[in-house]
Formats: sequence, C-alpha cells, structure tokens
Amino acid sequence: MEEKKKQEKKLAPPTEKKAKPEKKDLGVISYDIPTPPGEKKDVLSALPDSYSPQYVEAAWYSWWEKQGYFKPEYGPNPRGVFMMCIPPPNVTGSLHLGHALTNAIQDCLTRWHRMRGETTLWNPGCDHAGIATQVVVEKKLMRERGMSRHDLGRDQFIQEVWKWKNEKGDRIYHQLKKLGSSLDWDRACFTMDPKLSYAVQEAFIRLHEDGVIYRSKRLVNWSCTLNSAISDIEVDKKELTGRTLLPVPGYKDKVEFGVLVSFSYKIEGSDEEVIVATTRIETMLGDSAVAVHPADPRYQHLKGKMVLHPFCDRKMPIVFDEFVDVNFGTGAVKITPAHDHNDYEVGNRHNLLWCVVTLFFFLFLLGMKRFEARKAVLQALKDRGQFKETKDNPMVVPVCSRSKDIVEPLLKPQWYVDCADMGKQAADSVREGRLKIIPDHHHKTWFNWLDNIRDWCISRQLWWGHRIPAYFVTVTDPSDMDGHYWVSGRTEEAARDKAAKRFNVSTDKITLRQDEDVLDTWFSSGIFPFSIFGWPNETQDLSVFYPGSLLETGHDILFFWVARMVMMGLKLTGKLPFKEVYLHAVVRDAHGRKMSKSLGNVIDPLDVITGISLEGLYAQLQDSNLDPVEVEKAKQGQKSDYPTGIPECGTDALRFALCAYTSQGRDINMDVNRILGYRHFCNKLWNAVKFAMRTLGDNFVPSEKAQESVSDRWILSRLCSAVGQCNAGFQAYDFPAITTAIYNFWLYELCDVYLVRVCLPCLCLPVSGVQTLFTCLETGLRLLAPIMPFVGEELYQRLPRRRSQDGHPSIHVTPYPETEEDVDRQMEFVMTVVRTIRSLRADYNLTKTRADCEFIHDHKHCTICTTYL
Repeated sequence: MEEKKKQEKKLAPPTEKKAKPEKKDLGVISYDIPTPPGEKKDVLSALPDSYSPQYVEAAWYSWWEKQGYFKPEYGPNPRGVFMMCIPPPNVTGSLHLGHALTNAIQDCLTRWHRMRGETTLWNPGCDHAGIATQVVVEKKLMRERGMSRHDLGRDQFIQEVWKWKNEKGDRIYHQLKKLGSSLDWDRACFTMDPKLSYAVQEAFIRLHEDGVIYRSKRLVNWSCTLNSAISDIEVDKKELTGRTLLPVPGYKDKVEFGVLVSFSYKIEGSDEEVIVATTRIETMLGDSAVAVHPADPRYQHLKGKMVLHPFCDRKMPIVFDEFVDVNFGTGAVKITPAHDHNDYEVGNRHNLLWCVVTLFFFLFLLGMKRFEARKAVLQALKDRGQFKETKDNPMVVPVCSRSKDIVEPLLKPQWYVDCADMGKQAADSVREGRLKIIPDHHHKTWFNWLDNIRDWCISRQLWWGHRIPAYFVTVTDPSDMDGHYWVSGRTEEAARDKAAKRFNVSTDKITLRQDEDVLDTWFSSGIFPFSIFGWPNETQDLSVFYPGSLLETGHDILFFWVARMVMMGLKLTGKLPFKEVYLHAVVRDAHGRKMSKSLGNVIDPLDVITGISLEGLYAQLQDSNLDPVEVEKAKQGQKSDYPTGIPECGTDALRFALCAYTSQGRDINMDVNRILGYRHFCNKLWNAVKFAMRTLGDNFVPSEKAQESVSDRWILSRLCSAVGQCNAGFQAYDFPAITTAIYNFWLYELCDVYLVRVCLPCLCLPVSGVQTLFTCLETGLRLLAPIMPFVGEELYQRLPRRRSQDGHPSIHVTPYPETEEDVDRQMEFVMTVVRTIRSLRADYNLTKTRADCEFIHDHKHCTICTTYL
C-alpha cells in the first residue's frame, strides 16, 4: 500500500502537489505526459508549480512537425525567401556541443525569419562520410564475423554499409530534433541518394571535360591503415618536444619518434663521406640525392660528385639548392622525393623524378612494415659503420584523425581539381562585396588560402563513396597514337563512344576499366547547396531556393568546405551559393581547453538536456576506445568539473546559454553551471507567467487598446526597447545582444519592477494594467520563442488570444514583434520621476508601506514573492 502511494505521488498530474525528484542531487522531476506523438499537448490543465524541462519539452516537437510549421509552404511570404542548408553532419556522427551551437544559432535564425513572414526553408541533410563510415563498418564486420572487406568483395561490402546506414544512420537526426531544430525533414538529403549522386557525377564530368579536373602523379597524405590518400583536414598535427613513444595501429610495441638520426653517405671514388640527418631513417631506402646550399664553402669541391647508397648499387648526385639551411646540422640534406613535399620540389627542380624509388617498393621486396624497417635500417647502418648519432629532436608528427595511423607523404597518381581560376573568383567575390563573411576578421584567412591555393586532390582509395566516373582506355591496334587514356562518362557506353570518337576507331576496338577510387567527401559537400534541389535539372525548388540566403558554420572549415562551395557554385551554376557567411566560434570547456575525449571534457548536449550522474559519465569513458591511462586521467577531470554529475538543464536553457556566449571573434568557454543558471531563468519565467495569469483571471479578454497609466507606459517602453534590440541583434548576428535584451526585460523590468512593485502590492489592477500585463506576456514570449522554443510555446498556449491572432495556432507562426516608433524618449520624464522618488526615499529613510487596498496579499505563501522578494 505504501509503495502504491509513492508511485501515485511520483506520477501526480501537474494540478497536484509538486512531484518528488527522482534524483535529488540532479533535480530531475518525472511527469506522466500521455500525449500521443503528433497530437497537441493538453494546455487546459493548470501549470505545474515549478518549471520542469522534461514536462515542458514533451510532445511539442512532433506536433510542430505534423502541423507542417517547418515547411516553406506554410504561411504567406510578404517579405521574400530565407533559405539555409545545414552543414551536413557525418552519418556516423553523434551530437556534441559544436553541433549544439551550430543548430542553436541556425534554428534561432530560421524561426526568426519564419515569424517575420518570409518563406523559410532550413534544409537538412547528412554526409556519407566516406572514410569514417567505411572504418566503422569494417570494424563491425571484423568484430562480428571475423571478415575483412576484401573477404566480402566490393559489391557485398557496399551492401553491408547501406544496411548499417539504414539501421544506424538516422541517429543524429533524432538528436537534432531533441535540440528543437525546425528543419523541413521531408526535404532531408543524404549525399549518396540517387539525386545527389547524379549531381556529383555530372559535376565531375563537366569539370573533366573543361580540363578543370585532371590526373597527375604527386605527393599525397597517405594513411597506411586505410590504404588511401586523405585530405589535410583529416591530418592532426601532434607536437613532440623530444623522444616520444607513440602507439601505431598494427604494431604491438610503441614506435619511437622525436629523434634525429645522423648517418653518412660515401663519396664515389674517394674515402670522403657526407653526413646527413633524418627523423625518418627508414625513408633513406628511397633517397635519390644529397643536397647542399650553393654558397656553403664546405661542399664546393663536391660539385659533379656522386654518393653511393649503402644497400644497393644506386649512385646519387650531390645537388646544390638554396632551400638547404646552412646552419642546420651538417648543412647536407638527404633528398627523398617520393616521401617529402620539400624533397619533391627539389627533385622536380633538379630532374630527379625519373629515378624516384619509394620506400614501400623496398618494403614490399623485404616483406617488412615501415617501422620494422626503421629498426632494421638503423642496425644495418651500424653494422656498416655509417651510423653516427641519435639525439632528441622537437618535431610535429602527422596523425590520421580517422585511423590514428602516422601519415606518410607518398607519390601516387591521383585526380586533381585545378583551383587557380575558381579560387580567384571566390576571393574576388568577397573583395568586391558580393559575398559577405561575418565577422570580417576571417577575410585574412580567406584571402591567404585562396590567393595561394593549391590544386585539390579529390580521389580516395576507398570503396564507400561516389565512384569516380572515369575509365581507363585501351585501344586495340591503335595507329600512330598512345592507346592508354582516361575518359569520363555518365555510363560505360557513353565513355566508350567518347573514347572511340577521340581515337577515331570503332567502339569494338575500345576496352574500358573504371577507376576503382571514389571522390573525396568534400567534393559532394561542395555542391550540396544546389545538388539538394535537383541540379543539374531545372527544378522548381532550384529556381526558388537557390542561391541560398545564408551559410552558417564553424570557422574551422572556412576553406575546407565554405570556399569549395563558393568555387563550385560559381563554376557550375554561375552564381554564388549564398549571400552571407556567418562563422561562429569554437566551443571550449570552462577552463578554455579544446574539447578532447582524452581529457574527458567532451560534453554530450543530451547529457546537459536530461542530466547525468558522475557514474554515468564514467561509464561513457569505459565504453570509449581510450587507453586505460587516459581513461583514469579523464575521470579525474570529470570528477573535478562535475563532482555530482551534470544536472538536468533542458534544451531551452542550453540553447539560450550557447547564444548568450556566442561573441563574434572569440571562442566560447562553456561552463555547465552557466547553463544551469538559465534553467533557473526558465523557472522565473514560469513563476512570473503563473502569477500574471492569476492576476488576469479566468474571464480576461484581451483588447487592442486601453488607457495607460504612467507605469504601464514605462513597461511598454521597455518592451519596445527590447523588441528593437532583438531585431537589431538578429540582423547583425549579435546573439548576446538578443539574449541580454530578453533576459533584462523579463527578469529586471517585467518581474523585478512591474510585477513586484506595481502588480504585487495591489492585485486589483485597473483595466489598463491588466491589458498592459497581457501585452508584455504575449509579446515577451514571442521575443523569446526563437531561442527558447519549448517554454515559449508551453506558456503561450496558456494565454488568452486577441481576436486578430486567433489564426495563429502556434507561437512559432505568429509575427515576430517589431517597433514602429521610439517610445523611450517619450518615457524619459517618467523615468526621471521614478529616480527622484527613489532618491527621496533613500534621503529621508522612508519605509515601505502596504498599498491602501482592501485585498490582503499572503506574501508568505506566494510563489512570486518567495521567488523575487
């Protein structure tokens, strides 16, 4: 019987006594909210005594979605079109605070534009994340079935990836909905969907036919674990101060880095030797020359001389090049064109590329892995007496962010995009003011990269992704021509016809082999703003929504993604993909540290929304792939930052906090305690509206106009000021200005002054006061709605309706408040009177007296009094 009473108390409806917290230390309150998905929440019952994120945020999102409020077709468009596409998150991704910040800002802007009466589209999408997805599925395949992708073959492996995507790939969409993101989900696009894949194929073929895409043998970032080239953004730079042992995939023991090994090359025909040094001794197997500075007097006598490779009969020239630093080491440098970017340039200048030999060629012959060869080469040099010394050396080690492997520069034939002309056009679009980047201090990065842009390697040696629509051509019995060429084609038959026409032979003389590689994921992301609307087909959506209005994203992918979208948009459509780019800051922890799993300071927004215990945070660490030592370090960090776990803050508080600290040009040091502070703000909103609704009474009917008292005119002037500040803030992307205006109006002006000093002493308000109070509540909630959509909707639904607004079933399709005149100047006299009265009270030590009113207010048991007084 006792247990039954406890359960009834726990599940008590909002009209009953405050529910007992499930977890006292986290302040979590459970409610039974039996609203079927998509149905409107019950707004006739009384509000619970206190604010609960769980109660407020239940049921609304599915109702908004079902009503079609997120679709651009909803409502009129007297103010034109606002279109923004989401930076497509990886299909393998899970929500982190960076996503939360991006989506909080984008959703606020979207809701504001929608409430302004514009045809508004925020288009969702997801990136196929070639490398990340292939790695995830390969690990799953090995773990569950003990098979590699090569055991399955390409076609079956691709089927496994699609199966994983269909089962797990929508996870981040569900998380975005939890954040309240008002995306038009019916338009959700996946970069491997047929529509987008067709656009990718068409983009490649057009650029290839124009000569913008070409094939060349150059140095690339090579991941030995992935057996693929990777982009610069997928390479992490690990700084070492000296000798360091690092774990490397595929090796049982850690590998030594941060040391400089010196050894000698013998001069041909003499007993003289040249000493060189390297941090990667194994690459000497692929050396092609030794370089010295042309002005170095120590080596002038070696002009025209050769050195001998100790492990083979190779003779290597001594070349003179100004890139050599005379003051570093011995002033002599080994040249390995196939494994170093600087060495490649030297080799190119001195015509050494014809004799380039790769390290991996030798490793193949030796049957060894590269870091096993490191030890073997060192020992062999010692055996030959050519090893000199080893010493500590600060260095930067390139690490593959996906596989954690050490990246090797490697000479490989790949597909490239010639970016010179496109880069100039993209740079000029900002210089000439056609594209606006906010904040403008990012112009320097934009121009530095585009003015010195290198051609873009777009091929990846993967199976998951857009397979390159290019075919290697062999011509049977060609007459006076080279029979090996590459052609691109929308189909194999189209490529065959193109090849036959080029070589002036019949199609039966042509043999084709499609390239095994796939395109870099950034290639498909680069055309995302128009591929989502059906380009190259002239669709209605393309004509209405392209170009877009705004691109909002983090500044860390300014040139990896934003610049490429601008380049591809201008080249393929002749139009900029958007008019403005707003770049937000990076979210760091409360101590200013970059968020890292190894530090244990990565915050899952869902943990902030729903709350999590310290034990729950520990459990997440145990489930990660961290080294046990790092797990313990991370636990200590979590215990220090969250000694009792993370309290339940709710989505609205998280969104408000992220916007409040999004100062242009500065990173965000996010302290969870700050987010909790905005949950308390939600509670004060809650109590204020509850009190005000009691003041309004059950029979209150809003009117359009009523005679206003001095206090009414004052609070309306403050409301007018807040409206102006919010609209100006949205237009300038100044989110702290918006949150400050909302916070100050609700907390300090409406609650602390108007409600407490005017309404509370005398609840028998005149008609003008009641109408003013309603105006402040209704308008104040509309101001709040883009940033705090859930509590805004919950409280708005409880308010009476003015007749002119009966057609707005949700706060998110009501007009956003706007100011028509500046009332502040008219109210300066009123503020002077208020300040004078307060000054006189202080000077003469006047005590507060109860208002001369028949109604005796019970301050002791009043929620508002106990909250604000």
